[in-house]
Amino acid sequence: MDNSNSKNKGLKIALGILVVLFLGTAFYTSKLYNDKKTTEAVLVREKDQVLADLNIMAEKYDNAIKENEIVNQDLIDARDRIQGLMDSLKISQNTVSSLWRYKKKFLALQKEMDVLMAENEKLKTENQLLATTLDSTQVQLAERTMFTDSLLVQNTELAKVMENAAILQTVGLKGFGVIERSSGKLVPTDRARRSDKIRICYTVAKNSLVGAGEKELYIQILDPNDNVLGSNGQMQFGSEVLNYSLVSKFNYENKNLNICEFVEPSYDKFDKGRYKVNVFNKNQLISSTEFTLK
Repeated sequence: MDNSNSKNKGLKIALGILVVLFLGTAFYTSKLYNDKKTTEAVLVREKDQVLADLNIMAEKYDNAIKENEIVNQDLIDARDRIQGLMDSLKISQNTVSSLWRYKKKFLALQKEMDVLMAENEKLKTENQLLATTLDSTQVQLAERTMFTDSLLVQNTELAKVMENAAILQTVGLKGFGVIERSSGKLVPTDRARRSDKIRICYTVAKNSLVGAGEKELYIQILDPNDNVLGSNGQMQFGSEVLNYSLVSKFNYENKNLNICEFVEPSYDKFDKGRYKVNVFNKNQLISSTEFTLK
């Protein structure tokens, strides 16, 4: 009887221990499950917040790109990187390590956006100043028949503003007759019958946005009868045809460059009257001036 009671007592104790272990395990498992659910909910909220922040960044880039008249490839590339990160984040696992990795990428993109937006605002301001200055200069060029010292000062200032323009520009355009001595010396003259050649001089303005290398501009010289002097060649630009006197070719090295070209008379001598000089970058008129041979 004593052995039977002892066995029953042992079984009860063992059973009690198993029940305690089972309840403890169930409680621990339940706690782990609840903790997992809580963690997942937090990660989902954090993920949604990062996606929302990335979406705001993408919208800012879209607005900046729309405001620019000239395509800014840096802004487009940055927006594409944000879109790629958003697409990747949407399908990523909801883990701490994964979210932290995307947060680091987001912070890096945030710093990049601050820099790009500051540069974009600076460029917009400079382009607005450039447009205002160009309008003023074009009015003055239309009203004046000679390139005065005052206009030269204005065009020198214009050259500084035009550093951020998208195409090459010219300043200081001049045209005048020259007498060519047997020694090769050139003497300026305003007499039509004494002029052996017409000399055209201008300065290609420094432009940091134009790559260095071989460039060319088209020079058009019209005599008093609106005839095109020189080679009178033609260049097709889409539906437009440009008649030019000569092609001015030069090696551009990202700095101001002084250039002079010459045109001989179509016949023996030049006619008296007013001559007009136009400089084209492809089919775009970039500068113009007039002079008179008596």
